[in-house]
Amino acid sequence: MDKRQAIGSWLSGPREAAEQAGVDFGYRGEQLGLPESGPGSIARPGRRFGALAVDWGLCMLIAYGLLTDGYGQSTGNWALLVFFVLNAVTVGTVGFTPGRRLFGLRVIAEDGGYARPLRGLVRSALLCLAVPALVWDRDGRGLHDRLARTIQVRI
Repeated sequence: MDKRQAIGSWLSGPREAAEQAGVDFGYRGEQLGLPESGPGSIARPGRRFGALAVDWGLCMLIAYGLLTDGYGQSTGNWALLVFFVLNAVTVGTVGFTPGRRLFGLRVIAEDGGYARPLRGLVRSALLCLAVPALVWDRDGRGLHDRLARTIQVRI
């Protein structure tokens, strides 16, 4: 191996080096038995962040307009509580929040059925902690999804 190849593999990361060595990682969701694209495939990060932004904005509006007198620290705290309740109730019952529905996403259980209320509650609590949602596996699932045994898919 020449020096340029060694430096190039180091700069591009271990995944690129492993793929050049012949390792096949497959597509996101292949290990879960999901299609590569289209309905039922793993939701992409752009749609997820868009849905999260819509849901957070809606929760901020509710907290600002109904629960606090003005914008301040308490508005953010109330918005987090509203966000938790919104996610726990809607994901645990219908499988999506208003933002997810707008972006064509749904949360399902790993076995393919609906996410039950307990899974919605666990997922929402971990999502509000933020750190589990920032740790992803190679299928694009956050730690909050893995621990709640849920998958966020396209509708």
